[in-house]
Amino acid sequence: MSGGGQKDQGETRLLSAFRYRVARFVVRVVSGSEPLPAPVQSAGTEVTIGTDERCTLRLGDPTVSRLHCSITASPEGIQLTDLGSTNGSVIAGCRVATAWLAPGTRVVLGNTEIAVDRSGDDVTEPISRDERFGPVLGTSVAMRRLFALLPKIAASQATVLIEGETGTGKSLLARAIHAASPRADRPFVVVDCGSIPGTLIEGELFGHERGAFTGAVGERAGYFEAADGGTVFLDEVGELPAELQPKLLRVLEERVIRRLGARDVTNVDVRIIAATNRDLRTEVNRSNFRADLWYRLATVKLRVPPLRERPEDIPRLVEHIWSSLGDTDEPPPRALVERMTRQSWPGNVRELRSAVERALLFDGDPELWRTVTGTGDPIAGGEASDAGLSFRAAKARAIEAWERDFLGDLIHRHGGNISRAARAAGMNRNHLRDLLVRHDIPASKS
Repeated sequence: MSGGGQKDQGETRLLSAFRYRVARFVVRVVSGSEPLPAPVQSAGTEVTIGTDERCTLRLGDPTVSRLHCSITASPEGIQLTDLGSTNGSVIAGCRVATAWLAPGTRVVLGNTEIAVDRSGDDVTEPISRDERFGPVLGTSVAMRRLFALLPKIAASQATVLIEGETGTGKSLLARAIHAASPRADRPFVVVDCGSIPGTLIEGELFGHERGAFTGAVGERAGYFEAADGGTVFLDEVGELPAELQPKLLRVLEERVIRRLGARDVTNVDVRIIAATNRDLRTEVNRSNFRADLWYRLATVKLRVPPLRERPEDIPRLVEHIWSSLGDTDEPPPRALVERMTRQSWPGNVRELRSAVERALLFDGDPELWRTVTGTGDPIAGGEASDAGLSFRAAKARAIEAWERDFLGDLIHRHGGNISRAARAAGMNRNHLRDLLVRHDIPASKS
């Protein structure tokens, strides 16, 4: 049966001040995949299951997707995540997207049944003594586990894929890796794959020769040549058009590019760091992203956890943002920090930063905030805590205020282009347009 998500101290716990224990688990095939593969024991925190030869547990069942699901040891227990498979992951007759697994849980994948159990021993992982890596801050165990890995990753030449929700600080982490690398004194070139029109992105990435197309009156180096000796950061790499993915794969494997209109290739010495707010394995199952490119990008895969998974980081972040934005040596008011710590921050650090900036601007004065903006709370952007409101009404008001802020920031970051904004947020374009109209948010282009 699917177990609850309650934290199990036997699953994951601190061994000492700077060590972490992660439960080891074993996955075995009960029936349906012939011949039955041998059981697989987790070597780290994750096991992937599917028909792809690079999965941790490879199945021969044609009803199982290439990258069907993953099973991960986390602080809350052992979690199964379906990766957008065709036939789903089924527990006790119910198809699930994610589920916490109690010992002995059986899961049906296509025509194959698997069982998941703890194996009785653990894997220990280091935790950094530091509460920051460059400009990236975090006191939580989740972030300090990340910080423990980053010095070695930064010193290498490995390609890195950074996963995380919008606003978690993926681009800041990419810059920090570059700054701590041997390439620190060379260029750091950012490519926003979601904001460059599909008709232009190949020329922007690889450059062009004179006469390569109408208007190409001279030759031009692309981003990869401009970053020679340094790092190319591919932000929202999941937005990369399908026709360009083989060319990026060639860069990763051979470190060569071909300009538009050129006969010969050009060698480039670049490191590639990519970021995405999606699970690209799901995009592989949907045939939107090449499996071989995903594996090549994810040579090292890092996940930046959202703020709701690390609320203990919020006070430190609030203090840092307050001191960096405010013209004051005074710390933020304790009541402000406590209230911010209690919020879930669906927009993550980006939303938190905006809230601190608003609180500084209006000095935490609810009456001034209400006079200037017509809303009540300089933190949440609404009078959600008004004692005269019912729970439902207060919740609806808070959600509406957050939605308005999120959409305003989203459309601004994408230059008013609804299509690009919708892709970046994983939203239906028409639904986004309706929300913009509802909140009276202008969009200059569609």
